[in-house]
This record gives sequence, structure tokens and C-alpha cells, in this order.
Amino acid sequence: MAVTLVVVAISRAGEDTAHRIAAARGWAVHGRAGRVDRADAHFDNALTHVRDLFAAGVPVVGVCAAGILIRAVAPLLADKTAEPPVVAVAEDGSVVVPLLGGHRGANRIAADLSDLLGGVSAVTTAGDVALGVALDAPPSGYRLANPGDAKSVMAGLLSGGGARLTGEALFDLPAGEGAEIAVTEAPLAGGPDRLVYHPQRFALGAGCARDADPQVLRAQVFEMLAEAGVAPGAVASLNTLGLKADEPAMHALAAELGVPLRVFTAAELEAEAARLATPSEVVFAEVGCHGVAEGAALAAAGPDAVLVQPKRKTATTTCALARAPAPITALRGRARGRVSVVGIGPGQSAWRTPEASRLVAEAEELVGYGLYIDLLGPLAAGKARADFPLGGEEDRCRYALERAGEGRNVALVCSGDAGIYAMGALVFELLDRGPEAQGVSDAARRVEVICAPGVSALQAAAARAGAPLGHDFCAISLSDLLTPRADILRRLRAAAEGDFVIAFYNPVSKTRRTLLAEAREILLAHRPADTPVLLASSLGRPEEEIRYRRLDGLEVDEVDMLTVVLVGSSNSKLAQLGAGPRMYTPRGYARKIDGDLSDAG
Repeated sequence: MAVTLVVVAISRAGEDTAHRIAAARGWAVHGRAGRVDRADAHFDNALTHVRDLFAAGVPVVGVCAAGILIRAVAPLLADKTAEPPVVAVAEDGSVVVPLLGGHRGANRIAADLSDLLGGVSAVTTAGDVALGVALDAPPSGYRLANPGDAKSVMAGLLSGGGARLTGEALFDLPAGEGAEIAVTEAPLAGGPDRLVYHPQRFALGAGCARDADPQVLRAQVFEMLAEAGVAPGAVASLNTLGLKADEPAMHALAAELGVPLRVFTAAELEAEAARLATPSEVVFAEVGCHGVAEGAALAAAGPDAVLVQPKRKTATTTCALARAPAPITALRGRARGRVSVVGIGPGQSAWRTPEASRLVAEAEELVGYGLYIDLLGPLAAGKARADFPLGGEEDRCRYALERAGEGRNVALVCSGDAGIYAMGALVFELLDRGPEAQGVSDAARRVEVICAPGVSALQAAAARAGAPLGHDFCAISLSDLLTPRADILRRLRAAAEGDFVIAFYNPVSKTRRTLLAEAREILLAHRPADTPVLLASSLGRPEEEIRYRRLDGLEVDEVDMLTVVLVGSSNSKLAQLGAGPRMYTPRGYARKIDGDLSDAG
């Protein structure tokens, strides 16, 4: 993934320290606007910005008071096993304090930075303080099989019980008759008095027929591992041919093993032909290499690996296992590409979901209309981006899919909700067309597509107004670029007759000025002249403007392309309350309550 640590500088006093850290480690500096001169990106509000980074899963080193970082992330704290590291550094670099994520990297970051800056690392995690180890955070290339037991084992060690080490000495611990610390490639049960670590020296290769049964592949692989005496936790990756990147059986197996799926081209697998135990001319004729399972296992494990389990097969699946001389820490091949179709809301970060922020942070490249990418602010800093103009919607979706088809992680950035008058539907349309109908390549059709919900313009407008969507409503786009004018008018008449609250998207453009006026006249034939209308412009941005009108007073000239128009139903009301005007549409709860009381009486 493309998530990298960010150094946050709040003031000029800490600016030099921030840049010293960033320059030494290749990290980006985000600085407070007006207070920090040199930065890769600037932000206006420190609390909001740190909170946004944390919500996106971005590790943060804040050159500032620890309290600022604590106040920023406190509302989001929920799961210490998933939260990114947060480290505070004094402005002069004299003290480094890991605040969160000690066993997820913060303690290591703090130790590294204290060495760099000549300061003191104020680590408070018990295991690190007393023994200099974190049992639930093994070195890269090793997996702890029973992390839930680490707490009890560490408690025993801290009480002076010592440890019994079997296998490789992974940690420097005092010897004793306490818990066992076992390092083994073989299956071994852990427990409250035994932690089991598996060195990930094995690469699993697999192949399958189209839409093979995931359970068949799973059973075959686990049977092979059992016969080889290899624990599933000793497997570093699942590997296959790129043509199989979208196979459900592959993804189900990778998920169960908890390992990444890596894919290789036919040429990359054919380069392993001399090392194959069971090369096949039939396979070569079919996919361009003499073996998928064996070739993928060897390619992933490296040039010094040996094949410990040659290909075994069923009618629809194959698998093989290779062993590297050392734990595998650098993955070969490439990931399955991914397109995250992300709705970032109307603009302000407070209306952007944590999932959307996380997907943007993980992306290697951002694709979209330039204004929408700009609205991401510092979250987009340092990322490759491909800006497309208005009108280039199909080009941007095709570009995102094809880039993902090359193995990249791409975020397709939309405003509002990506599935409402945005790019979500076009992405699936292109995938559904196929290359023969100007769709996308076969590689692009195999990518993973994730859709993240966003706060839509109609939701944002309704929230600002009160509750105008409290009863049945619909949304209609007044743009006739993609929808025939006759269809728009037909839908307008149906919505008017149905007495829906209506959200108008794309109400006008520079050249299209008449449809909104026609919509007003159609609606006036079915609902009162004083029906409330909300005009909401530039929602969530500094220039936001909220205005109310009567339906018979709606003027086209006061509406622009950045305006959402909400027209109430015949039951909608505009109430003058203490906090100002509030628009709402009652659903009939009062009638229901009255009816219940009458029945009771």
C-alpha cells in the first residue's frame, strides 16, 4: 500500500526539526499555514488535519506538544490493533514520545528518531521498558500464531519467570522455567504459556480453472501443508498467474491464510521452467508457461528457493510449495490492481468518511476532476495524480481501470457519493461492455473494484435545511447531455404527480437555462405556490450559501452549477424557529400517535 508516515509541524520553532526528520527518512512534512514556511503540504487547522490523517490510517510524527496530538485523535480511538502509530517530538528534538501504536511501529520509530536527533525516547510500554521487546510485534518475516496469548506470557516474563526458548532465538530474553517461546516452521499449538512464531520462508503457488470451487482449492492446499509439516502461518504469500487475479477461489484462500495474493506474467513464470518438477506442454499451449503452481511458488520464493512440494492437482485446481533459505520480507510479483471509487462528500474533510480517507491514503495514484482532488487538501500531497476535465468522465474511468490493470492501487475521486450521478455506474458499465464494445482490456476487467459511500449533495443540503427528506423523495438530473430531454420531462411530471420531495442535480449550466423553469411550472400544477424550495450552493466550503424561496418565486438566474435545488412536497413546511428557518417534511408520526391513543381509549 502507498500509506507513508507524515511529519506534522505546527510552528516555526519545530520546523527545522521536522525537516531534519523528513530529510533523513524520506517522509513528507505537512505544516500549519501561516506558521510554517517550508512544507510539502499546508493545512489550516492542526486538530482537524491530524484527525484526518489518523482516520485514514496514516502514521503521524507530530513536532509539537503531545496534548495537541492527543486531543486530535481522542474521538477516534477504538481498536489499538488497527490504529496507526502516533509519535510526539519536542520542537527541539530533545524528547520523543510514542503515544499510540507502540507495538505497531511507534516504539521503533521513537527509538530511531531519538538516535537521529540525539534525544531521549520516552517509551512507556512495559515489555519494551523492562525487556526491550514487544512479543506481539515479531520482526519482519515472522508471524505470531497466537497473538491473544502475548499479554499473559509477557506478564509472566515481567514477574521474573524467564522464558524457555525452542528453535531460533528470536528475542533476547532471560532464560527460565516460565513460558515457552517457540520458533518453528511446523504446526504447533500455542497457549497462555507458549507463544509460537513461524518464520515465513514458504511461498505457495496455485492455479485453477475458471470459477473453481474455493473449497476444493482450500482442501487441496491444507492437505499439502499438513503432509509437508508446514504451518499455514509459515506461508508468506499466495502466488499465481495474472490471468487468475480475479478468481474467487484465490482470494478466498489468501484471506483464510492471511497472506497477500501476488500475480506474475506468463513470461515471468516461464523464466522458472528449468526449475519445474512437472513441466507441461499442455499448460504452455494454454497460457504461455510450462507450469503455473510450481512456477509461481519458485518465482515468489526467489532464485535460491527449492521446490519442497511439487505440483499436485485436482480436476480444477493445482498447488505447489517452495521454500526460501530465509524468511521472505520482500514480495515479488505484483498485487492485483484495485480501483477505489471514492465519494469524498461535498468538500470539507469533516463530511468525508474514514473509509474514503483510508482508501485515498492507500492509493498510489489519484484520478478525477482536478477540483475534486484539490478538495482532499494535504491528504493528496505527494501522490501521483491524473486530472481530467469536466466532460472527460469516460476517459478518466477508463484510465483508472487500465492503470489498476497494471497492478496499481488507484482511487477514482468523486464529489458527494460516487454512486449518485458520478463515476460509479460508468466504471461498471465499462467493465460490462468488454473490449469489443469499447470497454476496457482483459487485465482491467480483472481488477478489484471497491465503492466507498460518501455524503451526497442532497444529504448535505437536507442537513443544512433541517429534514426536508423526512418522507418520500427522489433525485432528478436536469442535464440533457446524457438523458434525452423528453425523458427528463416525463420523470418531472411523474414526480410532480407523485408529490415527491425532489432534489434537482445539475439544475442549470451556461448553455442550459430552460429546464429548471419548465420544472417549476410542472410542479406548480401539482403543489401549492408557497411550497418551500431550498437553494444550497458550495456546500461544506467557505463560500457556502443557503437560501429559501417559494416555488412560485424560484428564479433560474439565482441558480448555478454548484447549486442543489430541493423542492418540498405539498406537505413540506418552512418553520421559523429560534435557530432560524428550518425546512422539514412530516412523515405522519403525529397521526400515528393519535391513532394509537384512540385505539387505546
